[in-house]
Amino acid sequence: MDYETLKNCFVAVFKHYKTEEIHVFKICALQDDFGDFIEFLQKNVREKNWHISFNGLSFDGQITNHILHNYIGWEEGGRKFAANIYQYAQDVIARSNRKEWQEYPEWKMLIPQIDVFKLNHWDNPAKRSSLKWIEYTMDWDNILDMPINHETEITTQEELNMIVEYCINDVDATKEIYNRSKNLIALRMNLTNEYNINLFNASEPRISKELFSHYLSKELKISKKELKSLRTYRETIKLENIILPYINFNTLEFNTLLKRFKTVELDPANIKGAFKHDLNYKNVKTHFGLGGAHGANKPGVYTSNEENVIMSSDIVSFYPMLAIKNGWSPAHLPKKEFCKLYEWFFNERKKIPKSNSMNYVYKIILNSTYGLSNDKNSFLYDPEFTMRVTINGQLTLMMLYEMIMEAIPEAIPLLQNTDGIETVIPKSKIDLYHKICKEWCGITDFSLEHDQYQKIILADVNNYIGIFNFVETDITKWREIKKANPHYIFRVKNGVFEYAPVKCKGRFEFTNLALHKNKSKLVIPKGIFQYFVHDVLPEDYLATNNNILDYCIGSKTNGGWQMVAKRIKDSEIEEENLQKINRYYVSNQGVKIIKKNKNDGRLIQLEAGPWIQTVYNKIELESKWKDYDINMKYYLQAIEKEINNILGVATNQLKLFN
Repeated sequence: MDYETLKNCFVAVFKHYKTEEIHVFKICALQDDFGDFIEFLQKNVREKNWHISFNGLSFDGQITNHILHNYIGWEEGGRKFAANIYQYAQDVIARSNRKEWQEYPEWKMLIPQIDVFKLNHWDNPAKRSSLKWIEYTMDWDNILDMPINHETEITTQEELNMIVEYCINDVDATKEIYNRSKNLIALRMNLTNEYNINLFNASEPRISKELFSHYLSKELKISKKELKSLRTYRETIKLENIILPYINFNTLEFNTLLKRFKTVELDPANIKGAFKHDLNYKNVKTHFGLGGAHGANKPGVYTSNEENVIMSSDIVSFYPMLAIKNGWSPAHLPKKEFCKLYEWFFNERKKIPKSNSMNYVYKIILNSTYGLSNDKNSFLYDPEFTMRVTINGQLTLMMLYEMIMEAIPEAIPLLQNTDGIETVIPKSKIDLYHKICKEWCGITDFSLEHDQYQKIILADVNNYIGIFNFVETDITKWREIKKANPHYIFRVKNGVFEYAPVKCKGRFEFTNLALHKNKSKLVIPKGIFQYFVHDVLPEDYLATNNNILDYCIGSKTNGGWQMVAKRIKDSEIEEENLQKINRYYVSNQGVKIIKKNKNDGRLIQLEAGPWIQTVYNKIELESKWKDYDINMKYYLQAIEKEINNILGVATNQLKLFN
């Protein structure tokens, strides 16, 4: 469902979640469906229907409840009703902008909501996404913005029809998001029923908070209300006091790092960026902060061969285990009970297959707890606990890194990142490698999981492609994996079915992208993947990719900027205002898209240089491939630039990797 609230016009559209049954209500001077609309809402209440919305808890649901509580005595006049609802909608938006509580909390709503915006956590600053942006990332055929400003007085049937068409489009998009979120919704429904806590619209961190508090309140024999009021606020955090006693290094580089950490005294209110240190060791730079360590060798293609093997070692459930093994808890919570429960979640998860949704729930709890300790709205809040985990985490990992590199001088470090390392070592030293890892596990009481790569295509610490060794399987499983992960490498060798998992990280990702992520120019990571994994030249790959959406780019602006399209017509420059979110591709003919600052007039080209764009907010299904007029040079150069960065060759020297 979705509402459109204009100054003198109100439109409501509802579509059944399973069928194409649709209800459209228009309340304005041109058409007055007031009575039918109220009757429909009353029926929803009687039949205990649900409204599925995008941001309905904070907007549409507020309007619904305002109407249901106040409609009696309202005059059935379209203009008056629309004006009242418009004013209320503006008040709702203003309250939201001021971060104030809305009039109707979820538990007060007469018609319950499934809010796909909330449950996908798109209200989080790191994931914040509008419906239009999600329409873009879903490759929605029509991401056109509202064609009429909400302050406009609607006077014609044509204008009214445009609003209805726009609203129906958004309802269809919301329905598609709902269909893609069915597993998330089913999980929340099961948890709601099992724990008697309304989790229908809960984000993953909220699920973690609610379930952890459910169990911990029982363990501590206190009410959840009392537990949720607890916090630990600190004036200062001295890192020297929280570093584990077994942290020990043998080299000057790492001892210098340790000394620097021990001199730091933090203001918990200003932690961000308060500590930075770069360390050069074995010709590899590693970056340290308060959040973790990240390091990578120079760009290149690193392969296992007859002499060497790329080893990957990850610490099992690293952050939870740091707390559990060392008996840490937020200071206001008893250590014994906290760690006992935390470990219980870990052990329970191990017993449950990954196909079981509770495995995922326990994973959420294990991973979110650390983050919630730095959230002032959480009963787990204690910034010193956060620092214990992150500081000791990176130092402990660096101990393993140093031990391996000092014991195996021929080893080549590739990646060090949060909870694991990737290293090239001589095959003759594999036993020694595992012996060192076992020694480290004995010191720290952690567990390591090991794997091997055939090849790592490395751009930097956050952007790489890793190809694991081949795994044997039966034909049924082989086909299932191939269907679910078509980018893996599959082969039948001597009658044996094998597959090699492939991990694409950062800007090289192109499969199963989360909907809030920017999927622009997917043809570029796909072209890079084809070159390094399947030995296909970029120009040959581009000649075979006729999916226009792989070439598309998404752009968005905030309120201080206006997107404009400039074109030359009859020797004069024409300028057209564009919507806030646009889908476009680089073409041989078209427009120049520019962001214009509304305050100071600054201009920023979306594609700097000579490149021209075509706006493609509405997909034309009948278009022939040649009609798109794509500028292949732009995409070819972008693919080759990434490949050049990794291989260190000139653009015109590209050849098949083998």
